[in-house]
Amino acid sequence: MHARVVAATIAALVGTTVLAPSSPVRAADAPQRPVVVAHRGACAHAPENTLPAVDRAAALGIGWVENDVQRTKDGELVVVHDDTLSRTTNAEQVFPHRAPWKVKDFTAAEIARLDAGSWFSPAYAGTRVPTLRQYLRRAERVHERLLLEVKNPELYPGIERQILKVLGEEGWLDRRHLAGRLIVQSFSADSVRTVHALEPAVETALLGRPATAELPRYTGFADLINPSYTELSAAYVSAVHALTGPHGKPMKVFAWTIDDASRARTAAGYGVDGIISDAPDTVGTALNAA
Repeated sequence: MHARVVAATIAALVGTTVLAPSSPVRAADAPQRPVVVAHRGACAHAPENTLPAVDRAAALGIGWVENDVQRTKDGELVVVHDDTLSRTTNAEQVFPHRAPWKVKDFTAAEIARLDAGSWFSPAYAGTRVPTLRQYLRRAERVHERLLLEVKNPELYPGIERQILKVLGEEGWLDRRHLAGRLIVQSFSADSVRTVHALEPAVETALLGRPATAELPRYTGFADLINPSYTELSAAYVSAVHALTGPHGKPMKVFAWTIDDASRARTAAGYGVDGIISDAPDTVGTALNAA
């Protein structure tokens, strides 16, 4: 998911009442408006995948945040989207001879030195790349629900087990969190399958759009199919909803990345259960007005 909007285009909407937090579970007899998920936190308002982005999502009334988890050279889980540190930190300046600045080539202590906010705005200078533990604690503090992406699992053997260990230690695998506060997703079907095998109670999602004929292959380990908006149709959403996932409920669809009111209303008309957005306040306002 690579779409991003410019913060200035939606700044006027800050503080607008948006979609209230709600469970991703669709009532069979009473379809509800899609859940709105702040992509990488409120990334149009604060640096993506940082603690301020979590805080801004909460301040905007968005009940879900999405994040990306990778692993450092010495085994720490950190929240960052790209497999390189170049775009969203000053790694090239701090470590000029360490090209191509891959996350997996840096220790947690080295990454903790980096500025992950100045690229976005001087107001966020000094913002750090959070560890997964820090991110979970902040999300808990501000009562956010979490759509956690296992990023590039092929680079980090065993990362699924490690993520689940941290989730458990931080209290995110208890009944309260498992009942609608946590979804783990990945573009890798093998990674999603592994998460389900290790912790069957965790809701899981496959990112992408498998062919309709192939959807039954994922019903044993994926509760959701999360395609790009560009690959979405009402027929596809209906095909997913017709299947039963591993927890005995109809499979769901969260669509990404939708940043404008018109597309949000179209996706809602298709029957999607969630919309992942860089502009969640804009989307939430549009859905509330529909």
